[in-house]
Amino acid sequence: MGSVLNDALCYEILAVVEEIPEGRVATYGQIARLIGREKNARLVGKVLSNAEFYGKYPCHRVVNHAGRLVPGWTEQAALLEREGIFLEDRSYVSLKKYQWDA
Repeated sequence: MGSVLNDALCYEILAVVEEIPEGRVATYGQIARLIGREKNARLVGKVLSNAEFYGKYPCHRVVNHAGRLVPGWTEQAALLEREGIFLEDRSYVSLKKYQWDA
C-alpha cells in the first residue's frame, strides 16, 4: 500500500481511529479535519479499507457524513450493536446521539 499512500499518513489516520471510544462513531470528514486535511475524507476511507495491513484498529466506528455504515460490510452493524450503538434501519447511526466529540 505504501506506493499509493504514505505509511506515515496512514498511521496518522489510524492513530485518530484508535482514539474513538467504544460506543461512539466518527465520520470520515471528522477524521480528515482532525489530521489537518479537511478536504480528504475519501483518503481516510481509502486508508481504512486497507487498515488490516497495519494492524487491528476499530474501523467499524467510522461512518459517512450521514451516519451510514459501509455498504457490503455486514460485520460493521454487529460490532457497533455490541458496543451499545442502536442502528436506525440497520444501516444508519444517529450522529446526534453517538458521534464522538473529539
